[in-house]
This record gives sequence, structure tokens and C-alpha cells, in this order.
Amino acid sequence: MATRSRRPGNLPAEATSFVGRRRELAEARRKLADGRLVSLVGPGGVGKTRLALRLATDLARGFRDGAWLVELGKLRDPALVTHTAMAALDLRDQAASAPSELLLRHLRDAELLLVVDNCEHLLDAAATLIGEVLRAAPAVRVIATSQAPLRAAGEHVLPVPPLSLPADDPLERLRENEAVRLFVERAAAASGDFELTDTNQAAVVDLCRRLDGLPLAIELAAARTRVLAPAQILDRLHDPFALLARGTRAALPRHETLRTTLQWSYDQLTSAEQALMSRLSVFAGRFTLDDIEAVCCFGEVPAAQSVELVSSLVDKSLLQRELAAGTAVYRLHETMRQYASSMRSPDGLEERWADHYLQRCARFGAEGRYRLVEWLTWIEPEIDNVRALLRAFSADVRGVALATSLIWYWVTRATTEGVRWLDEFAPAAASPWTYFVRGFLAVLQSDPVVAVPVLERGVLAARAAGQPDVLCQLLAMAAIAANMAGDRPSAERLLDEAVALSADRDDVGAALMVHQARTLNALGDGDLETACSAAADGARLSRRAGDLYSLTWMLLNQGFAALRTGDADDAERRFVEALPIARQVDDRVAQCYLLGGLGACAASVRDPQRAARLLGAMDGLRVEVGVIVNSGMAPALSSATESVRAALGPARFESALRDGLRMNRADALRLALREVAAPSPNGPLTQREKNVAGLVAEGLSNKDIGARLFISERTVESHVRNILNKLGFHSRTQIASWVAAPES
Repeated sequence: MATRSRRPGNLPAEATSFVGRRRELAEARRKLADGRLVSLVGPGGVGKTRLALRLATDLARGFRDGAWLVELGKLRDPALVTHTAMAALDLRDQAASAPSELLLRHLRDAELLLVVDNCEHLLDAAATLIGEVLRAAPAVRVIATSQAPLRAAGEHVLPVPPLSLPADDPLERLRENEAVRLFVERAAAASGDFELTDTNQAAVVDLCRRLDGLPLAIELAAARTRVLAPAQILDRLHDPFALLARGTRAALPRHETLRTTLQWSYDQLTSAEQALMSRLSVFAGRFTLDDIEAVCCFGEVPAAQSVELVSSLVDKSLLQRELAAGTAVYRLHETMRQYASSMRSPDGLEERWADHYLQRCARFGAEGRYRLVEWLTWIEPEIDNVRALLRAFSADVRGVALATSLIWYWVTRATTEGVRWLDEFAPAAASPWTYFVRGFLAVLQSDPVVAVPVLERGVLAARAAGQPDVLCQLLAMAAIAANMAGDRPSAERLLDEAVALSADRDDVGAALMVHQARTLNALGDGDLETACSAAADGARLSRRAGDLYSLTWMLLNQGFAALRTGDADDAERRFVEALPIARQVDDRVAQCYLLGGLGACAASVRDPQRAARLLGAMDGLRVEVGVIVNSGMAPALSSATESVRAALGPARFESALRDGLRMNRADALRLALREVAAPSPNGPLTQREKNVAGLVAEGLSNKDIGARLFISERTVESHVRNILNKLGFHSRTQIASWVAAPES
């Protein structure tokens, strides 16, 4: 699962060289210096995304929190624009706060560059989100790409034209032309030995002119040099263009140029490649070879040829290949997808696509609990297809079953999104399991007002349907919700019935739910003996069943129960076992509690500096995720906080707490697991580095520090970099806090 790197950001590495665009890059930099929103506007295939990514890559080093890409091209639902931005920024919709609140809270003090790509089909939603971000986060700047302006406040529009067309220049001057350079570089990559020569220069020039300097069209043509010379490509392009323009080349609109290039590229394919290309447009986002074989391989596209056909489409630049968690995934350029869709024949493909994802999601629902990492790895790149299927079945009973099957995705990745889908499907026939999932999500959001009645309806539905397994889980979850609402008599009654029902059944899920309810309710009531016993039973069963989510929470509950009994050693053992699992599953809520728990353990063994940093890291993650601290865990955390404050004194405590608060999550987890040593005033700095650190703490720039110490600015940069690396920091602010903290 993803964790944030030391160099923040998610910009993809450029797979091919970037050609030209000096004027546009310079103009975009100027506009971004004058304003905070620059929209790169132009037709499909003109290269807006590549320009935005190159601009962001060049500027990223000037933003403390990096540059981040939000891709909207595959999204069709405007209500999910914020969710998509959160996912791109590695934020988690896993608790009570609304996604927009979490996103804006995260960005409020951030210094970062946001690239929002392909806004044209979601203009209103994209403009609204960007406007909210710019108002809430004064140090955030945005680059948007769209076929039309956003018409947002403060927007600076930069039209992106095609590449400059070549004139009848000598060969050496032609090599400098942007369109020619792009063709030559892509042709060399495709064929391995292509060069611009006196012999082929006329054909290359005419090709670039015919293609109107459109980068996508030029790249498609260049890919054909693997099998055709430029003059042959030109001959094959001539007739379609002549027909379209009716003899008037200048009258050919650029969008028709691109469409004709796509048509020409499509016509060069074999019948099997054409069929596969058109069928691939059924996917709403990324897809794997398994998806292709399940959905698209029938008739003239045999599964035995899938690898060969896919490889051919990739070679021809018609299909893009990426890596996701070590697995090859594929996607179509949006312009290509739209064209391929227009060529698709009505052969039941949508039904095959829907059946494939329905079956996969049903398996996720059935197996996900016990193969969680595997299934989360599957769904994350596939989520656009799953969302498209949910939207397609919004008025269908299959929609509510699909949303129900995604329980473990909603629980660990997208809680408020799951709530939205399930509430939208409410009029459809709801099964007892659907009530359970909706109640589970409400409990995670600390919302007993919703959880209690939903789970009551589920209990009634399960009784009526004669389904004891789901009834047991509903009763246990309802007991948690009742206790959360302060209704202890109902909580006891519901839990007693769940325990009795579970005792007569051999059902792992039901037993685990009962153990969890017993543990949480006992922690809330202060019955630590019961909490320890139930959590231990749950941990043993979770470990045996391979249920990583439940195991994390059982260990976490054991740890907090041990803390409250005064056994910090046992608590630390539980937390240290749980945290790598929570990191593997990427459960941010569990990570938050575990950072706090290990901070409390550090406080109990008189390591106040480390304790304060971990408690600060917990607070940072709590705010990021929107966690409302559980009442059963709050006493141990409050006690630890007070003891650390007393040990360090107010000033040192606040300084160490701020250090932890500013840590990125990956570093905080490493500190918690002792994978790195906690930074200390006795760290391994040279005397010169200590002098530089002291001047950084005074707020001096590198230039001013150099003048003060009579060294070059570049030498100061080197010293600052060494200080950051040695102390495990990532900002000058952390250096200043480190200097300000007295020795413990």
C-alpha cells in the first residue's frame, strides 16, 4: 500500500522525452507567478497534459509539499471530484468528516502545486473544488487542463496551440522545429534507427503540416515508422485528408485532423486489432490483461492472442501501459477512448463488462475479509470501472448488492463514499447484509443517530429472513451503536443475544464481531478484565483466519486495555505487532490510534521526547483522517499527554509535539517502530552544521547564512541538506524546532 515519500508528490515519471513548448512554459510560469490558477486550454490531443506535467515537474522543488496530480479524465460523476482529489493526495476517507472538510483541512497550511487534469466534462464541479481550495489554502497554486476555461475566480487562461509547423528550411534548421523534432524522436523510439535526412525531410515536413502540429496525431504517425517510411505514411494519409477537406487543405478544422488521424491509425490495424481496440473503450478507467481476456476476448479476438494484440496496440501508441502495485495496467487516452467507442459494434459488450465486474466485486465481498491486501490492491486501480457500474445500476436491485459487496473498500478506503451510494440505493430492496454494512459505516463515523435505527431494521430483516449468521453480526454491531448512544441497557441486551447466538454457530465472522463488541463496550464501561479477555480471543481467531483488519483492531484494543491496567510492556508488544499490519493494509484510523498508543508507552517508560513526538504525529493523522477519539481509548491518551507535559515542561512539550505534528506519516510510523532513531539535540551534527542549524532557526535564508559565515550559498545548501538527512527531517521549520528544544 502507498505511503508518502520523503519528496512529496505523485507526478508520474515522463515515459518519453518532452519536446518544445518553451514559449508556453515561460508564459505559464509568468501567469502562475501573477496568479494562483492557470488553466491550459486547447483541443484534445494538443498536449495540455504533457505541458502541465512538465511545468509542474519544473516547479515542484519550489513547493515545500510538492506537486500533485488529480486526474479527472476517467471520472463521470461530478459528486466524486473531491473523493478523487483526496485519493490523489494520498488522503483517506475513513472516518466521520466530510471529504471536502478533510481535503481543505489538509491543504489549509500546505505549500503545494496541484495539477487538475481533464476538467472539460466536469467544469462546474472542478471549478467549485478549485475555488474552495484557493480560498482555504493561500499557499496552494493550481494548474488545470481543459478544453474550455473553468470561468473560476482568479483564473488565468493560457491557450495551448499545436506545435509550430515547419517551413521549407534547410535540414539543420528543420531539426529545431518542434513538430519535426517530435516526429523524429518518436519515430526513432519506434523503429530504433530513424533519422531525419535529405531524402525523407520533405515527407516529414508534409506529414507535420498535414497533421496540423497536433502532438497526439504526430505521435500516432511516428509510431508507424516501425513498418513504413515517412513517404508511405504520407501516401496513406493523403486520401482521407483530401476527401475530408474537399480539396481545401486550409479549411480542415483541427478536431477533424485529429479524428482523421485516429481513423487512419485504426484502418492500419488488423481486423482482430480493430475489434479489440473498439472493445477496450468499454472500460471506464484502467484495466488489466485479465479484464481484457474476460470482457473483450471472444469471436475474432481469441484469448490466446490477447498478449500479442495488446502488445501491438501499445507499440502503435494506441494503448498506454502503466504499473500499479507491480502489475501492468492499461488505459486509453481519453480522445482515443471516445473515438474507439464510436467504432464499437452492439455485441453485448456492456453486459460482459458489467457481469465481469459484478462477479469480481461479489468475490471481493465474499473473500475480501480474509485476503484484504490482495483485494484492495485489485480494486484501487479498477475503482473507475466499479464506480461506473454503480452508476449504471443506480436504479437496479443489483446496485445495492454491488454497493454491499464493497464493504471492505468502504471500511478501509472510502467510508463517506460508501454511505453516499448506500443511501442513494435505499429505495431498492435492502438485504440484512446491506443494513449491516450501512450500520457499520455509521459506527465508524461515530454516528449512532443513523447507526441505531439502521441496525434495528437489519435485525428485523434478518429475523424475518431466518439468517442467523448476519443476525448475530447485526446484533453485535447494534450493541456497539447502542453503547455509543449511551443506551447501556440496550447494549447489554443486544450483546447478550449475540453472544448466545454465536455460541451455537461455527461462523468466524459472527464470532469476531461478537469479540469486537464485547471488547469495545467493556473498554467504554471500564471493565478492563473483560476487554482484555475478549480482545485476546478475537486476536487469536483473527490470526488463525487471516483477517488482518480484525487482527489490527483486536491487538489495538488489547494494547489500550493493557495500558489502562498499567502494563505498558504488554501494551507495547500488542501495538508493535499491530502497526506493521495497519501499515500493510493502510488503515489510517488504526495507524492514528497506534501512534498514540506507542506514544503513551514511551511516556510510561520516561522517554518524554519520543512520547511527545508520537502524540504529535497521532494528532496530525487524527486531523488528516477526521478521527473522533474512542471513549475507551481517550483516558490512556489523556493521561500520557499530561505526564509528558509535566516531564518536559510546557515549552519543550509544545516544541516536541510540533515536531511530531509536522512529521509525514511514513516517518512517524518508522519512528514508532524504532526503524529510525528519534531526532535528539545530541544528534551527529558537525560544529559547522550546528552553526548553520542555529542560523536557520533565526529565520535566515541560505544567502544570508553564507554571508554571516563567509561561505558560499551552495555550501550552505549542502549543509542544510546534510542536517535534514542526519536528523530525519524534511523542512527548515523542523530544524528550528530542534534547535529550540533544550536537552532532555
